[in-house]
Amino acid sequence: MDNRFLELIELSIKAHWELPALTDHKERTFYYKDVASEIAKLHLLFERAGIRKGDKIALIGRNSSRWVINFFGILTYGAVAVPILHDFRPENVQHIVNHSEAKMLIAAGHSWENLDKEAMPDVKVFMSIEKASVLYGRIPDIAPAYEQINARFSACDSGLCTPENVRYHREEPEELAVLNYTSGTTGFSKGVMIPYRSLWSNTQYAADRLPFVHSGDNFVSMLPMAHMYGLAFEILNGINKGCHIHFLPRVPNPKSVIESLQQCRPTLIIAVPLIIEKIVRNNVFPILRKPIMRILYRLPIVRQIIRKKILGRLNTAFGSDFFEIVIGGAAINKEIETFLKAIRFHYTVGYGMTECGPLVAYEQWDTYKQGSVGRIVDRMEVKINSADPAKEAGEIIVRGMNNMLGYYKNPAATADIMTEDGWMRTGDLGTIDKDGFLFIRGRSKTMILSSNGQNIYPEEIESILNEHPYVSESLIVTRNEHLLALICPEWELAHKNNLSAEDLQAVMQEHLKHLNQRLPVYCKIVGVELRRENFEKTPKLSIKRYLYQQEK
Repeated sequence: MDNRFLELIELSIKAHWELPALTDHKERTFYYKDVASEIAKLHLLFERAGIRKGDKIALIGRNSSRWVINFFGILTYGAVAVPILHDFRPENVQHIVNHSEAKMLIAAGHSWENLDKEAMPDVKVFMSIEKASVLYGRIPDIAPAYEQINARFSACDSGLCTPENVRYHREEPEELAVLNYTSGTTGFSKGVMIPYRSLWSNTQYAADRLPFVHSGDNFVSMLPMAHMYGLAFEILNGINKGCHIHFLPRVPNPKSVIESLQQCRPTLIIAVPLIIEKIVRNNVFPILRKPIMRILYRLPIVRQIIRKKILGRLNTAFGSDFFEIVIGGAAINKEIETFLKAIRFHYTVGYGMTECGPLVAYEQWDTYKQGSVGRIVDRMEVKINSADPAKEAGEIIVRGMNNMLGYYKNPAATADIMTEDGWMRTGDLGTIDKDGFLFIRGRSKTMILSSNGQNIYPEEIESILNEHPYVSESLIVTRNEHLLALICPEWELAHKNNLSAEDLQAVMQEHLKHLNQRLPVYCKIVGVELRRENFEKTPKLSIKRYLYQQEK
């Protein structure tokens, strides 16, 4: 082995040839040998379409077996994968496709229906994820050519799909593998350039530090694979270990998630806080807050019995056989975490960012320290930019093999986050104790982490809000886990046009309605608050966001 990610994948497919790899909810199961065959078909299509090594191929759709097959097909060919969140608006998707210079777009039906192919003139081939067929091509006869490729592979005894024939692209450590966009909005999109060394380092860490995961174990994919968190530890880790990955129904809900977990009984669960918090708040806390339970809970012996029963119920809800649940993507509620620790629930909290592909810190559940986000992972270094890193919070700065190459076609943004000697500014504030546990103490960036782990960039939303003639300034803040727009109106203009405060509020509500139609679902603004005074500014005339984010 020479620290190659694609060699890990190649060896795993060969070693687990006859094992199940991917299953869509109540649909087909792809075995590892099927994955190899589908990848081989894609490689022939890419070659026929004139795709060269290093070309970009965009991929958009909900989590599915075919999504995974296409992703690995792109990388193992030597092209660059550009995963796009399926709930981005069509104009956002088209912007990313053009900005990334993608030569091919592989899209799910519900995404394809809303796209304008003429708005993406450089794309040679548009392909369907579900149907594994060509939707539209600017290359003559590309659709029938792929049909012929499929026909050649229709029988496994054709000799085209054997372990001996699995030979994948031989990558270099610094070679670009994935271009992951943190946003789709023009002017704000930053394509994070993830090299192969980062994919290898994250995947190898999971192989080394999650020894309880074995070939044949079940995984349930719950997080968006267009995000590095879900992609790295549900998919890359699962395929590397020879696991069987199950996908949720097309539009999952809490009931279907629980049913899938109980049916599949996964060994490892990757989750965001929202999943855990909803179950505890809706199913556990109401019981404990009943008057009789409050009294009984004060008795030490009875309290232990109650905790044991609750632990059993929670374990059953998550499938009973899991070794641990890794929570990441956003901060977990302190009350919930204290309760989970008290009942000895097998959870741990990790920390990362897209720019690290994504892992920075992790610790196994039984040695994890409450309130922390674990210890720094292998092949990474961390510094706290403060005089006393153990007591005084400072910006967390990281360096190591997981780090990105930079932002695609954006040297200014790259220079803002990367130092000349390889350190990367995370934008998070933290401390690190004598045992090496990292604690997040706040953010120095403006990015908002939603409760389900989505990255929200308030400047994007504010720039659209500020387009309205009656808006002087705006600020997006969180209130009770929802987004609220604080607006300083153009009061003089309103008075000139005989608009009262009530009239202006109605105008802003209508503006908000149109704004929400332009934003991803997870960026929805629930309300508007008009302000009489301007926002307080720094000497550089930037709004002091922290003053308003803390308002209740």
